[in-house]
Amino acid sequence: MPATTDTGRATPHAPAAHEPSHTGRTALSAREPGASPRGPLLRLLYVVALVVNDILAVAVAFALGYAHFQVNNPRAAVTQPPLTGYSEPLALLVGAVVVTFALRRLYIPRRDISALDLLGSLALSASIASVVALAFGAFWARGTDVPRSILVWAWGGGILLMWLGRLALRALVGQLRRRGWDETRVLIVGAGPEGQVLRDRIVAAPELGYRVVGFLAEPGPDVPADLPVLGEPADLTQVIRAHHVGEVLVAQPSLSHQQLVELVGQCTRERVSIKVFPDFFQIMAAEVSTSELGSLPLLCVRDVTLRGWNRALKRAVDVVGSAVLLVLLAPLLLAIALLVKLTSPGGPVFFVQERLGLDDRPFLLLKFRSMRVDAEAGTGPVMARPDDDRTTPLGRLLRRFSLDELPQLINVLVGEMSLVGPRPERPHFVQQFEKAIPRYRDRHQEKAGMTGWAQVNGLRGRSSIAERTRYDLFYVEHWSLLFDLKILLSTVAAVFRGRNAY
Repeated sequence: MPATTDTGRATPHAPAAHEPSHTGRTALSAREPGASPRGPLLRLLYVVALVVNDILAVAVAFALGYAHFQVNNPRAAVTQPPLTGYSEPLALLVGAVVVTFALRRLYIPRRDISALDLLGSLALSASIASVVALAFGAFWARGTDVPRSILVWAWGGGILLMWLGRLALRALVGQLRRRGWDETRVLIVGAGPEGQVLRDRIVAAPELGYRVVGFLAEPGPDVPADLPVLGEPADLTQVIRAHHVGEVLVAQPSLSHQQLVELVGQCTRERVSIKVFPDFFQIMAAEVSTSELGSLPLLCVRDVTLRGWNRALKRAVDVVGSAVLLVLLAPLLLAIALLVKLTSPGGPVFFVQERLGLDDRPFLLLKFRSMRVDAEAGTGPVMARPDDDRTTPLGRLLRRFSLDELPQLINVLVGEMSLVGPRPERPHFVQQFEKAIPRYRDRHQEKAGMTGWAQVNGLRGRSSIAERTRYDLFYVEHWSLLFDLKILLSTVAAVFRGRNAY
């Protein structure tokens, strides 16, 4: 156990026989700091499995393309060589994929990449590899003319099969990490709300293989007494050595640039990874660019993304998307409306509530009613919570899969909302939040959305308003159509898992 001061704070203790000496190395230092003994073996096998997965995926996709070409071209059996005759172009394509993926660091195991980001990386890298293979093939394999349909199958099918295979491998590795394989010890700098949010996320995702060993924080009354505080930021090197830390997460916005640089330097010397949880300004200035006014240099902190053609393009996507979905989902909407009326005949089908949208303009948000008519009669405005006793039996099912939100497609169609954006709040809560959360009102610079970046990251209901605001501001500052598509696909996945709301 670490020694403690009279204030109850844990301090870095003197190294025991199995702990770091003054040289900073231990009997365990033959392995990477902060890693479990089986970690290097698992990572090596994981990398090998990734390479084998990609090779098999490309080969299978190529073979499927060949079979499709044979079926759709009856004379192909006469005019085209057998599948083995394409061994040279296939080998060139496989080699280009493996080399390109290696150069783009896709064989370095990552714990923190989402499935959609992985798909995007695979698609881009596979496209580069295909172009490289075609360029080299024009000189190397001149005697073999590969039909374009086979190349398209090898490209598109290869991306899909590589993605599915990697997801399966990641799920397998996640299960092993749950059992203690490839464990990385994590130290969090900062014991405030940001640090506690990081700790909670790590605890909720054991498949990542992280284990929080403690916090570093400046002494003060704001530090909860039950947190395992191992010292102050100045003690970073000692704590890394004493607790075999493999990764440091910085979640203390009050640190100066000089302090942050010193932390990075210490982690570099100890060969420990370091990541920084950004504050509001770091999010706002994440894409700072330079410009000139005459000959005067300026820093452009934010070039508004949703204006002009971008705003028109987003609106066009909203109109087309909401109209198509309303038509396709009409039978489901009618069925839900009938069920609401039959199971709760004492109230209306729709729940209509005032929310604040773009530029703080109020609008009436539509939902299928999922609670009793008198849900707030005795309490006034309160947020929903898990296992809310005000929810009807049908309402619990609707809320679990976010089916109660479908009428908001009408709000989107008439221009009051967007498919993607910060979720709208009631005026009563907005007045409270803007007093406590910096830049909270900046969320209203864009239209409210049916789903948003905060929601697909699990921040709904009674989750931290500060953290939700952080995600909403990130979306506002980094909008793009691809970002919207990623959020929509993530929402669909969350809905099917039944984890999108309560």
